[in-house]
Amino acid sequence: MRQADITRNTLETQISVRINLDGSGQGKLDTGIPFLDHMLDQIVRHGLIDLEVSAKGDLEIDAHHTVEDVGISLGQAYARAVGDKKGLRRYGHAYVPLDEAMSRVVVDLSGRPGLVYNVDYTRARIGDFDVDLVREFFQGFVNHALVTLHIDNLRGINAHHQCETVFKAFARALRAASERDDRASGQMPSTKGTL
Repeated sequence: MRQADITRNTLETQISVRINLDGSGQGKLDTGIPFLDHMLDQIVRHGLIDLEVSAKGDLEIDAHHTVEDVGISLGQAYARAVGDKKGLRRYGHAYVPLDEAMSRVVVDLSGRPGLVYNVDYTRARIGDFDVDLVREFFQGFVNHALVTLHIDNLRGINAHHQCETVFKAFARALRAASERDDRASGQMPSTKGTL
């Protein structure tokens, strides 16, 4: 089983993450930020992973530290759970629509952190949630999961729809990249012999 448990405690946040990449899409999510929980639930359901996230942060200041540190912790848990990447597909992509919005996400389990993020939200906040924090979440994730991630919102009028298509496409692309490739016979998906 490809599983991992991560605990991250700082002066700003206390976070625990439990992940099972071979799960069935079960989640227990409690970050103190309802919209973030809703987006993490997209990762659970569309990535078909089991995920538990518990976070306590300095929300009296704002949500920045909590959102970023959840991304960091999820990236650490993913890197540990995915292991040495032998026999995996390595690359994944997905296009996901939601009504008028559509996003494309492409991921490479490259061993190198990289984020290209092209999302022009139609408004700055979704309810109380600052959309600038979405980039911070994904930057934290890629820095610690050591993946290359390209996120493009291709169209959208409703900011909630834009954001939700990003998270759904991310989940499906990551799921595809993390799947075992039966034809690879356990080989490393790299000419370098390592990722």
